[in-house]
This record gives sequence, structure tokens and C-alpha cells, in this order.
Amino acid sequence: MVKRIVANIKTNDLPKSNQFYQEILELDVLMDHGWIKTLGNEEESKVQISFAVQGGNDTDVPDLSIEVDNIEEIYDKMKKEGFKIVYDITNEDWGVRRFFVEDPFGKVINILSHK
Repeated sequence: MVKRIVANIKTNDLPKSNQFYQEILELDVLMDHGWIKTLGNEEESKVQISFAVQGGNDTDVPDLSIEVDNIEEIYDKMKKEGFKIVYDITNEDWGVRRFFVEDPFGKVINILSHK
């Protein structure tokens, strides 16, 4: 039985994750060996992996999806800090409010909240 799935993002600059993932998304450092840094929290979640031909409403498929409970606040912080919004905040027909933002590594992140 699968217990968890971990996303790995290649980078030559680990500290670039600090503002986006630690300060704005408020993830904690769970492990830091100098060559790999793992961020997360103590929330329990379901194991999921998605496969898609498009990202919904004919958008490109995002690299990661992150569900939050304070989407308006996260959206405002991302804009204020100058992160590129790839798909503006939208209420989708399938029951989520979401936006896509480019992280410091060029990955497109789907930030979402269920309505």
C-alpha cells in the first residue's frame, strides 16, 4: 500500500524556495541535509496523483496542485511579492476557486480551495 507521494523539484538554489513555499504558503522545514530540503506540515491528507490532458478550462496542466484554506490571502501575497500569475483567480464549475502561479523554479503551481 502506498503511504505517501513526494514531489521533487530540481534546483541549484535551495534558498529560492524560502519566500514562496515557507513565508507565503507557511510550510515548515521537515528536513534539510544541505543538498535536499523537504517542506511540509503535520496535516494528514489522502495519497493522490493526477494525470491530465489539460488543466481545466483549456489551461496547461500545472506541475503541482496545492490546496489551501486561505486562497484570497495567498493570492494577494503572491501578487504583492511579484510572482507571475499564469491563470487569474477563478471560481470553476467543478467546485474549486483557484489560480495558477509560477514558482521561483519556473514550475506552474495550481493554488486551490474547494468551495
